[in-house]
Amino acid sequence: MATDLEGLTAQLQSLAEIATKSVGDVQTPEELEQLRVEYLGKKGTLSQILGAMGKLSAEERPQVGAIANQVKQTLQTQLEERKISIQKLVIAKQLESETLDVTMPGILRSYQGRQHPIQSTIDRMLDILVGLGFTVAQGPEIETDYYNFEALNTPADHPARDMADTLYLSDGKLLRSQTSSVQIRYMEENEPPLRIACPGRVYRKDDIDATHSPIFHQIELLAVEEGLTFGDLKGTVKTFVEELLGECPIRFRPSYFPFTEPSAEVDVMWNGRWLELGGCGMVDPNVFKAVGYDPEIVTGFAWGFGVDRVAMVLHKIDDIRRLFTSDLRFLRQF
Repeated sequence: MATDLEGLTAQLQSLAEIATKSVGDVQTPEELEQLRVEYLGKKGTLSQILGAMGKLSAEERPQVGAIANQVKQTLQTQLEERKISIQKLVIAKQLESETLDVTMPGILRSYQGRQHPIQSTIDRMLDILVGLGFTVAQGPEIETDYYNFEALNTPADHPARDMADTLYLSDGKLLRSQTSSVQIRYMEENEPPLRIACPGRVYRKDDIDATHSPIFHQIELLAVEEGLTFGDLKGTVKTFVEELLGECPIRFRPSYFPFTEPSAEVDVMWNGRWLELGGCGMVDPNVFKAVGYDPEIVTGFAWGFGVDRVAMVLHKIDDIRRLFTSDLRFLRQF
């Protein structure tokens, strides 16, 4: 190995040329790492060349050092660029050999989640209602007295406002006892004609037993336009029930709700007995006045029914508490 300035310079230039060609020929990460150690390692070629610098004069050493640094930096850059190129080639080969056909059907596995019977019932109902021209609308579960009662024409002395039925919060607000509040919010922001279905969770102070829960689910319908009649309401209810439960007898019993007039309860004959689905009626004019509609021009009907009860009927569930216990033995049946 040369020990003079000219010889060391020539060796460094030769190293740069040979290394450049060698790096370009490498095909695997392992070969590249082996080449790096061979040229730039502690006992590599570059270190051996620099080891002879001790025999140079003080003026010659900086010249060789500058050339050596340039060779080292160039070689490091080439190694890094080649490393990236090899990684891209490896990834390309993996993608080529592991091509995923996105058109293939999915594979069901035993550990996949399943839809809760309440959610599947809500989806089934909304599918029918959307097919009838209704749009899904939702609102907050924490409400004000205005939206939950006052705008719905509920008198200040109405039993529904009592602490024994409604769950009030410390800030004066309450947990909504009906999704009718969504109707008010929607009408405030939209002009008729409109048809909306309002699904959601509601809260009341009910004792828990096989058929009652303080937390349950509702879907309320609202249709508003010129010329709607109670006959339109009955036709909508009949079509919905037939789509949901099949052909079965339906009856309308006179009832009272503060936000509809006239009002009725809807019952269906199911397995030999009358089952109450919910309340309905023509929207009271005072409700329209609260949202700025002219009750002399538009009319509307509303219908609210409980999802949980329908889910129990469809799936033959004997106790509403089963819907909330998160018992996997129960949920895996659906």
